Amino acid sequence: MSFTAIVVLHDSAAHVGVLLASLELLPERPQVVCVDAASGDDGPQIAERWGADVVRLPDNPGFGAANNAGLALARHEATVLLNPDCVLLDAGLARLAALAERRDALLAPRLLNADGSLQRSAHPLPGGRGTLLAALAPPRLLPHPLRERLEPHRARRPVRVGWAIAACVAARTGLLRRLGPFDPSRFLFYEDLDLCLRARAAGIATELRPEIALLHVGGHSTRVALGGDALDLRAHRRREVVAANLGPRALASDDRSQAITFALRALVGRERPRNRAMLAALRAARREAQNSPS
Repeated sequence: MSFTAIVVLHDSAAHVGVLLASLELLPERPQVVCVDAASGDDGPQIAERWGADVVRLPDNPGFGAANNAGLALARHEATVLLNPDCVLLDAGLARLAALAERRDALLAPRLLNADGSLQRSAHPLPGGRGTLLAALAPPRLLPHPLRERLEPHRARRPVRVGWAIAACVAARTGLLRRLGPFDPSRFLFYEDLDLCLRARAAGIATELRPEIALLHVGGHSTRVALGGDALDLRAHRRREVVAANLGPRALASDDRSQAITFALRALVGRERPRNRAMLAALRAARREAQNSPS
């Protein structure tokens, strides 16, 4: 079977050619729709030479709105939202699309870092039961079944998850259109969390399919545009999405779990400075919310 792949470009020339070349591993060429969000490089031209349908937007409306524009051109029953910094390792993406066509669900593959290590691409529900345990107890010390529940990206079998990052998500095209798929008002960060939580509210599961794996570099366009990881903005956006979809109790629980996690990791581990910065960003986002007029 064939499917539609939607790829949003924003100064993605260094990556999109590698992605498109890897699509040749598929048994049949998919329809590829590349939506260019005001790139300053030749990413759109690379996509055109490969044979993709290219949509050029006059400005950068954000990841979500750009994906929505591409979805309007999808011709197949199944659509895969695919980041330009992904690379196929085999024909697994076609299997993911075939699985997605069979039922209403959001399906995500396992994502690997460039060195082949597991990427934290699937997560439990924010503020849900067990997240505080995951913050307090190092998951590597827990029994394997419990560790997989708290760190679902490690699952060995298909598993329902709270949310998955949208570097690669497959679903029925009609389902994605019903969901949006994205809220265009959420310009940057956690658009995927918002999508999965809105799908959950509509009875649609997000499922990790670990038997299918892709490489994912991650964050190439936001680092260039923002000059770093933008931790303050990330903290603000996550709190905004959790509050809007799950309510104040879940937000308070998520804040607590994240704060404990960052604080403990700031004391030990290899990324102590980053975790200190993430804790400071979370505290600043909470202060800002408390001081803003209701």
